This record gives sequence, C-alpha cells and structure tokens, in this order.
Amino acid sequence: MDQGTPLDLTFDAVAAARAVSLSAAQHAGKQDRDDGFPTEDVADLARLGLLVAPVPSWAGGPGLGEEPGASRLATVLRLVGYGSLALGRLYEGHVNALQLIARYGDAGQQARLFADAHTGHLFGVWNTEPPEGGLVLQHSEDALSLCGVKTFASGAGFVTRALVTSRGPAGSGTLMLVVPLTPGSRADLSAWRSHGMRASATGTLDFAGIAVSAQDILGDPDDYFRQPDFSGGAWRFAAVQLGGIESVFDAWRGHLAATSRGGDPHQLARLGEGAIAVEGARLWVERAAEAVSGGVLLSTRVVALVNLARLAVERAGLDVLQLAQRSVGLQGFLCAHPLERLSRDLATYLRQPGPDRALTAAAEEILGAGGMAGDLWDGAVP
Repeated sequence: MDQGTPLDLTFDAVAAARAVSLSAAQHAGKQDRDDGFPTEDVADLARLGLLVAPVPSWAGGPGLGEEPGASRLATVLRLVGYGSLALGRLYEGHVNALQLIARYGDAGQQARLFADAHTGHLFGVWNTEPPEGGLVLQHSEDALSLCGVKTFASGAGFVTRALVTSRGPAGSGTLMLVVPLTPGSRADLSAWRSHGMRASATGTLDFAGIAVSAQDILGDPDDYFRQPDFSGGAWRFAAVQLGGIESVFDAWRGHLAATSRGGDPHQLARLGEGAIAVEGARLWVERAAEAVSGGVLLSTRVVALVNLARLAVERAGLDVLQLAQRSVGLQGFLCAHPLERLSRDLATYLRQPGPDRALTAAAEEILGAGGMAGDLWDGAVP
C-alpha cells in the first residue's frame, strides 16, 4: 500500500489481527531462538493493513485507536499478543510511535512518516539507555548528528523508523526524533540471551555519526514526558500481555481436555480461578483504554488508573502462570509442550519497569482524592 492508495472504508482491523494471530502462533516456535525475529509476521502486519491502521482518519488512515474507548485497538493488541508476545511487543511500539507522531509532529512530518507506514516501514519507540553513553544530539558547524546508544531496543536491526529520546544542547531538555535506519545495521543483539521473548530482537543500537535535521525532531523539548500520555500509554502493553495470558490459559485448558483430566474437581477449581483472573485483566485493560481515550478524568487520575490496571494485569498473569504450571505439572516445563514457551514469554514480558513506584503513586492519588470510592474514576469528583 502506498500514499496514493484510497482509504478502504471496509478495513476490519480486528479481523486482520485475528488472521495475524493465527499465523503468528504457528510461526512462534521456530522463531524462539537467540537470533529469532518474526519476519513473516511483520510482513503479514503490513500486508493486512495493520502497520498503517494507526494512521489517523484525518490523515487518510483507518484511525485505529480513535474509536470510543479505543476498544478496537485494545482488541487488536490483545489478539496480536495472543499469537506472539514478541510480535505484540513490536506492534505496540509501532502503534506508540505513530500516535506520538500524530500528536506532536507538524504537517510535513506527519505526511512523510505516515507515508512510510503506508509503504511498510516498521516503527519503534526506544527510550532506554545506559547511565553513560546515552543518546545526545550534537551540533557541528551547520550540521546535526547523533552520538550514543539505546539499550533494550526491541526490533533492533529490523525497525526502520526509530522514535528515540535524546539529550539536546545543555538546558534544552529531552528531544524526540524519528531516525531512519537501514535494516541489519548498527544493532548488537549479543546480550539478548533471555529466558523468554527471544524473538523480539531486543538489543543495543549505536546511533554514532547518524546525521539528522531539524525536520527529524518532533514537538518541543520534554513533550515525550507529558502526562497523561507518557504513563497512560502503559495500557497498550497491558493489552498485549492480556493476549499472552489468554494464550497460556488456552494451552492449559487444552491440556486438561486432551488428557481427560478435566473431571478432577481440583483441576476444575484451578481452571475457574484462572478464568476469574483472565476476565479481571480484560476488564482492567478495557477500563484503562477508556480512561485514556475519553478525556474525562483529570490527568493524575488517568495515570493512577492505568498504573493500577498494569499491575492488575501483571498479577493476573502471574496467577495464571502459577495455576497452569501446577495444573499441568512437569509436562508444562518440557520443550515439546506448548505451555513451556508461552510461559517463558509471558513471565519475561510481565517484567515492566517501576512496578512499586506505579503502585505507590496510584495509592497517593487515591488517598488525596475526595468523594466516595465509587466515584474515583467517573470524572465527577476532582
């Protein structure tokens, strides 16, 4: 699809995500290696229109995420994560980048970068860096260039449009840039020898010497950290995690059916507990997506709700993992069993930064709020 392709008003992002989920689940086993990457599945994202889906409707795109409550986007992220958490991680980063471009880019940047999404470029958002050697924007005569690295960059060597944070000149704050990258260049994946999420190609990307221009800089300094978008965006990775939780649950459920062990009341009790956890996580994700997209709650209240949602999903995932592994037993730890890889990927992806800070910050907001508990999240009480 190119920039001149007319918008397909019949585009069904959820149906496309279901198709990608099915094929990604079939590919995930062979991608589960230290040098793995879901190349075929990213191609499917492009072929089925999901790479361009987050382009806003006002820019001629399908506008995925604009719907009330961001309900379709939540479903799409969940389905992609169900098929492959590694693919879901990459797609969530792509969605995040396009949403930031829509929010902070000027008209020229939006036209150029949305056209890149149309032509199949994979975007990513990379903000993690070492204490020393982080990304810096340098001025040399009349030219701009980058120096430094980003770490824990998912899709390193495969993402071709990287939205990165960088320090600017002294006192100028943190800048956002979208940097074009050549596939297979500048990436070091040697340290990514992980328990799970092996196919996410998470590594270090060296930006030293890359020339950039003022047109590569998005928005104003420190826009990246504006709330509630900065913390509120965590609902998206929670939606991907939810897909992984459901995949573990279904592998566990399938095992009980295949082995005729479902008649055991203890197994049924565990499965019922798991179902409660799964549904609770789904409701938290839906509520968080609605809060972020609704524009009703105060910014601090949105952040508090999303913080609680990401922690509730984490807890649900850990509960389902424990119940499934206890229920299936040793077989679930054997490489030939589908639960083995699914459990590793989920356990790894559940490890998101700052969980304790997220919990205490949410509790602090709740403690200082007025009104009744039932009114905390409806926007009626400040």
